[in-house]
Amino acid sequence: MKIYTKAGDKGVTNLLFGGKVDKDSISPEAYGSVDELTAALGLLRSEKKLPLSTKELILKIQRELFIVGAELATSKENRVKLKPGETLVVKNMIENLEKDIDYLTEKNGIPNYFVVPGENNIAANFDWCRVVSRRAERKCVTWQKSFEINDSLVVVYLNRLSDLLWMIARDFEQEWTASK
Repeated sequence: MKIYTKAGDKGVTNLLFGGKVDKDSISPEAYGSVDELTAALGLLRSEKKLPLSTKELILKIQRELFIVGAELATSKENRVKLKPGETLVVKNMIENLEKDIDYLTEKNGIPNYFVVPGENNIAANFDWCRVVSRRAERKCVTWQKSFEINDSLVVVYLNRLSDLLWMIARDFEQEWTASK
């Protein structure tokens, strides 16, 4: 078996459960941005100074992002084939992110000003992952509107994930640098 199939050489890609779309259409844009986030988190997870518990949390999120990607790579007609928690984002995934956010809020509080990223490499990389997540969220809003999909939790998941990544970045800083 070869890694290259040449099937995409004409700018078309297959969707999960069948169907094809142009590679520059909104579905590949959306799931491609989620894939970019997964890779950015992988760079962060490889950080040697990162605590094991944080690495495990990142890995859990990366695995959940594959669920997000699967949902985005499915045509509207094939959404009935999605399996909750396997290829379809479910409410429990969002609730778990909210629990993590609540824990960090209780632990550190929330700054009442914009924080300038960059106190250290780990915090800055979490902030980078946050902005990648926000971009993915925006592309997923477009995906949802374009296909008139009203039952997806993808945007909600990415919105909460961005908040969690912001809170984790703050957790790795000794002091928050205000924007003013």
